[in-house]
Amino acid sequence: MAELIHITHPIKPIYDEYSRVLMLGTMPSPASREAGIPYAHPRNRFWPVLATLLDEPLPESVEGKRAMVLRHHIAIWDVIASCDIAGASDASIRNAVGNDFTPLLKTAPIKAIFTTGTKATQLYRKLCEPMVGRPCIGLPSTSPAHAAMSFDQLLARYRVILDYL
Repeated sequence: MAELIHITHPIKPIYDEYSRVLMLGTMPSPASREAGIPYAHPRNRFWPVLATLLDEPLPESVEGKRAMVLRHHIAIWDVIASCDIAGASDASIRNAVGNDFTPLLKTAPIKAIFTTGTKATQLYRKLCEPMVGRPCIGLPSTSPAHAAMSFDQLLARYRVILDYL
């Protein structure tokens, strides 16, 4: 396994005063940290799944992705504010500290909180739910490391977010 490094979350949340759905991953991968937006790995299926669900062309740019989610009242961030992690491996996460969702939840009328992947769900329930007082709905990971689920299966599972938009 790669060496653990300490990471403090470098990406600001994407949201505005109209956001109704909050989608949370664990911690941005090295590709996402470099790009400045979550789910930036070229094989991650998050953005293609969202674009398909929202009946939008797949945005190519960071600005286009931000604009798409805001247009559809979706907020994007991560559960973890800082942790020790090896590369992009959620399984390697140690010493995780949860993000403070207070400013986001005071600004946006969030109807539902979704977590993308088992580790994000576990960490949200342990670190954040006791402080936030709101449950999350766990969704499957869109990471290329979890490619056992087909694109159509992911679409079917992610379709639930539409009920809250």
